[in-house]
Amino acid sequence: MSAEFSRSMRSLNRDGFRRTLAGFALAIAIVGLWLVWFLRAEVNRYEVTDRARLEAESAGYEIQTPVAGRIVTSNLSLGRTVQSGDVLVEIETDAQQLDLHETEARQTALGLQLKAQQGELAAQEQTAIRERQASAAAIEQSQAQYREAEALRDLADQEADRLKRLMASGLAPARDQERAIAEARSRRANVEGLALSTTRLEREQLKTQSEREATMQQLRVEISRLEGEIMSLRKTAERQQYEVVRRQIRAPVGGRLGDVAILRPGGYVDEGDKLAVLIPSGGVRIVAEFLPPAALGRIHPGQKASMRLDGFPWTQYGTLAATVERTGDEVRDGRVRVELHVDDPSAIPVSLQHGLPGTVEVQVETVTPAVLALRTAGQLLSRPEKQYP
Repeated sequence: MSAEFSRSMRSLNRDGFRRTLAGFALAIAIVGLWLVWFLRAEVNRYEVTDRARLEAESAGYEIQTPVAGRIVTSNLSLGRTVQSGDVLVEIETDAQQLDLHETEARQTALGLQLKAQQGELAAQEQTAIRERQASAAAIEQSQAQYREAEALRDLADQEADRLKRLMASGLAPARDQERAIAEARSRRANVEGLALSTTRLEREQLKTQSEREATMQQLRVEISRLEGEIMSLRKTAERQQYEVVRRQIRAPVGGRLGDVAILRPGGYVDEGDKLAVLIPSGGVRIVAEFLPPAALGRIHPGQKASMRLDGFPWTQYGTLAATVERTGDEVRDGRVRVELHVDDPSAIPVSLQHGLPGTVEVQVETVTPAVLALRTAGQLLSRPEKQYP
């Protein structure tokens, strides 16, 4: 029997345990290297979303009709470049124009009345000045005559006293004394008459001034009323002009019409109808929407990202390098909005324009494979209570 197994025994003696030990050593080395990689290697972790697109840096303007009405003209055409203030759509303004013309006509008529009343007031004021001047002159003349009459009266009284003394001495006849007394009485009566005339002139002046002032006050009240009506009509005209202008829908900024409604003259639009979307001129940015667990607390401004455009294979056209600029703090429609800046728009041979969709990857952290394995195991063992779309 030993002869039958002699060849096998010789083969075993010749091989020994060297190959086995070499195999174990190689396996241990491979496992060691794998453990070093597993525990020490750095792996970039990304959050990915396919709900992303390019948008103009300035938000697009959704142009809506502010009023209901019939279309007169429409200058909307898809892709058309417009300047700020260009008329896009005109809505019928016949009724508003008629109201405006009526208001302007009333304003013109009241303006003529106001001008006439102001002219009358100016004439009354000039007449009042002349009347005061004439009355003052008449009163001054009457006062002068009064002073002159007083002087003559005093002279007559002195003459009567002198003749009375002469008559008492027998040097003058009684007839001369009587004539002097009569003259003195006449002078006193003249003085009293002039005093009454002066008083009458002063009262007439006050009465005339009062009547003139009442007339002028009525004119001032009428002027104030007309000015108030004209101001009210001016405001009404401004409001009616505003209604006319509102029916000329203009471009708020310069840009390109990215979406337009089909409008034809004679058609009718309701208030709030969407007419067009105006994309402002300028560069583009990336807007992405992430699930809340992927974005909140993970994506921050300054993180690096990249975007692959749908319809342009990244193996041929490459990807867009980007940087996170802003992240939302609230969930909207089950997603969190993230805005990214395109680092170099000319990096890929594609004309970047508003609306291009794609997939965005954001580098959120660098971890070891061991951490990734533990995190995956934890996710497998626990189920989230809330499911996100």
